[in-house]
Amino acid sequence: MSAERPSLPPVRLHTEAELARDALAAPLLARAARLARWAGPGTRVGAGGELVDAQLPAAAQHLGLTDDEDGAASASEAWRLAVDTGLVDVEDPQDAEESEDHDAEGTVTVGENLALLTSGSPADVLAIWLDGLEAVHADATAPAFDDFADLIMEDGSVDFDALDWDPESEAEFLDGVLGNLYLLTLSEAGPAGAPVPLPALAASVVVPEDMDEPTDDILEEVSEAMMRLDDQFRVLEPIGIVEYRPVDESLLSEEGEEATPPDDDEDVTRYGMVRLTPLGLYGIRERMLEAGVDAPAVGDLADKGADVLLDGIAHYPEEAARTEVGLWLGRRGADGAETAAVELLAAARGADRRAPLRRLHCQQALALVGPEAEPAVRAVLGDPELGGLARVWLAERGAADVPAPPETMIFWLAVDTIAAQLDADGDLDELQELVEGLSGQHSGFFEQAWRVEHPATEEVLEAVGRLHRDRKIAKDARKAAFKARSRAKG
Repeated sequence: MSAERPSLPPVRLHTEAELARDALAAPLLARAARLARWAGPGTRVGAGGELVDAQLPAAAQHLGLTDDEDGAASASEAWRLAVDTGLVDVEDPQDAEESEDHDAEGTVTVGENLALLTSGSPADVLAIWLDGLEAVHADATAPAFDDFADLIMEDGSVDFDALDWDPESEAEFLDGVLGNLYLLTLSEAGPAGAPVPLPALAASVVVPEDMDEPTDDILEEVSEAMMRLDDQFRVLEPIGIVEYRPVDESLLSEEGEEATPPDDDEDVTRYGMVRLTPLGLYGIRERMLEAGVDAPAVGDLADKGADVLLDGIAHYPEEAARTEVGLWLGRRGADGAETAAVELLAAARGADRRAPLRRLHCQQALALVGPEAEPAVRAVLGDPELGGLARVWLAERGAADVPAPPETMIFWLAVDTIAAQLDADGDLDELQELVEGLSGQHSGFFEQAWRVEHPATEEVLEAVGRLHRDRKIAKDARKAAFKARSRAKG
């Protein structure tokens, strides 16, 4: 009976100020900013805005890359990013469209965004960095060719068909990999934030989910994907979204330049290791949101109503839900604690499918409110939907003068509690213990339970019949479910 839930677990992001500092420290953006400050009217650029070859040594020297054999290439990449992010503005040569002079040069002026890197808000810095991420992502998915001259046709145009390159397919592949890396980083089952072996990441987008043992053809595809990703992560690392340990070049075969996936006893770190940085979590989430993916973040609900809060955290992991509620309460301050409790209880009412889980999270949220919630909780002791919850909360706090619940409320609360846990899709062993504990607390439980006026009564009794390990009790539960179903039809 699970409600619709987000496709991804919530991410706990660093603050905008922390992320902005990380963005400014990203090697590629830092170099781009240095070149933007270095550039002037005398900077020579081609018709496409690129630094001319004669200008590259000076740019590399300014970046301290003179002794680096790839210094000129790194300076060229940083300059392109400066152009793509608006740190510099390049004007094409006058009448460039009509001119056949391919050596014509453009002019350079300071871009508006350069000042924002130092005087703008963290949001301004992150917006510039996201533009840079978009440009680098495009570079990472661009085709690689050994000899560009082979692609030039007689009329001077480029034969793109000869590249055998599908830009949409390449972008979809990389986005799928980054999405899986994002999910692995957030996974509770794995070591969150630990580096992921490149073979495992490649396999996650190549090996079909229903395949127990990969075939030789599939393993070959994994090897090819690994080498694609090795090139792409080398391009992505300087913008700051990943920390990457490349594939050990000694593993590459001389023929195909591909590394075969490791055996179980091999050192997997030699095959590439990648970790998504906090800035990377932010950047990939922003790309997902732009693509329409539901990618929640802890803190998204802090300024929403109690109804949105309880529905929103319905399927959050326990720690994330607790943090979200704490942020929500923090917005209301100590003086608003009792009002917050009233809002939470009001939002917990309802007979829809989400209501049992809302009531469970309401009870947990009230624990964070503290004793200030007691007046609001006592006010609902007579409420058919909230009275049981209220008594449990008061009993857990050792409150005095808590009236005993009527029998109908006891059974209603038992059904509601099981319904909430079924919706939560928690641990099977814990669910079985809950089912067996609640159904075993009262003699003749099933004789009363099928009469309970709760929308989930039939579903709960059917679940008890499936989950209870005592075969006789499970049979009694199924009989009670049949009676509940017949009663509902009648």
